[in-house]
Amino acid sequence: MQAQPNLIRVALAPAVAAAETFKGTWPFKAHYTDAPGFDMHYIDEGRGRDTLLLLHGEPSWGYLYRQQIAVWSKFARVIAPDHMGFGKSAAPQSRSYWLQDHIDNLESFVLTLNLNDITLVMHDFGGPVGMGLAARHPGRIKRFISINGPTPFGQTDLLEQLTANAGVSPWFQWIQRAEEMGFLEDVLGQLDFNILSTFKLNGFVRNEIVTETWIDAYRAPFPSPEYAVGAIGWAKGFAAGMHQFEMPASQVIGAVRKKPALAIWGEQDRTLQAKYFLPLFRRLFPGAPVHLLPCAGHYSPEDAPGEITDRVIDFVRKTEVQMAAGA
Repeated sequence: MQAQPNLIRVALAPAVAAAETFKGTWPFKAHYTDAPGFDMHYIDEGRGRDTLLLLHGEPSWGYLYRQQIAVWSKFARVIAPDHMGFGKSAAPQSRSYWLQDHIDNLESFVLTLNLNDITLVMHDFGGPVGMGLAARHPGRIKRFISINGPTPFGQTDLLEQLTANAGVSPWFQWIQRAEEMGFLEDVLGQLDFNILSTFKLNGFVRNEIVTETWIDAYRAPFPSPEYAVGAIGWAKGFAAGMHQFEMPASQVIGAVRKKPALAIWGEQDRTLQAKYFLPLFRRLFPGAPVHLLPCAGHYSPEDAPGEITDRVIDFVRKTEVQMAAGA
C-alpha cells in the first residue's frame, strides 16, 4: 500500500478513550479487533434476527448514528465500526486511506466477526465502502439502506454522475482547490478546531442541536494533524484520483439487484446531491422506495433522526415479512 506523504511513520493509538461517553450521549460498550491490521473500534448492541451494519463517512464516526442505535438495538443486532483513522479507531501513519483500503478493512472485519444476513446502512463514503463489500460477498448481504450514501455498483454512467456532482459541490471544489494550492493537509489537519465549519460546508441543517458536548464528540478523534490522517486521506484520494470502486461481476449485479433496498436522502445535502446519486440508486434497485427529506442535509441522521429511525424499522419489518412469504 502507498503511504500517506509528509506524515510521521508511527502507529497512533485511538485519540478517544474506549470508555468515553461524551456525557452519556454515547453509552455503548467499546469493542476492538486488530483483524484489519490496526485497532478497529466498533459497538455491538442488541440481538435479533437482523444484523444492521452501520457505516459512517467523512469526517464523522459511529456517533452519527447514536440516536438510531438506541432504538434499532431493541429489535436487531446493531454493529457500528469506525473506519481507520476515524472515531475510536487507530490512525496508522504508514497506511493509505483510499476507498479500496477501507473496503479491505471492512471485509476483514466482517469475515472475522463472521457476519451474515447483513442489512447495510450506509452514509457518505460508507456507501461505496459497503457496496465494495457487497461486490465481494453478496451472499452475506440481506438488504441495502442508503442514507445520503452513494451506491456505486458498475452503473455505466457512474463517472459522469460523479463528475457532474463534483462540479457543483462546494466540498469537492474546495478539496480540489486546496490540494492544488497546497493547503489541504493544513486545513483538514485542524479538525479539532474547524469540525463544525466542515459539517456546515457539507450541508448540516439543525444548528439548534449543536452543544459543547456535540462539538466535543465530533472533534475528539482529531486532537492533532497526525490523528486527522483519515479525513485528510479520504480528501486527498479524491483530489489525486486514487479511490478505486469495486467492479462487480455481472452475475453479482443481478443477484444484488434482487435484494430489498431503501434510499433516504436529505435534500439540503450540498456535497452528495440527490439529482446525481439517486438515479444511480434507482438503476441498481428499480422499484425500490426512495424517501426525500426536504428539511435535512448531508448529515441526515442528525437532521432527521426520528424519521430515519422509523423508516428503517418499517422497511426492515416489511421486507422481512415479504421475504418470509416468498421463501
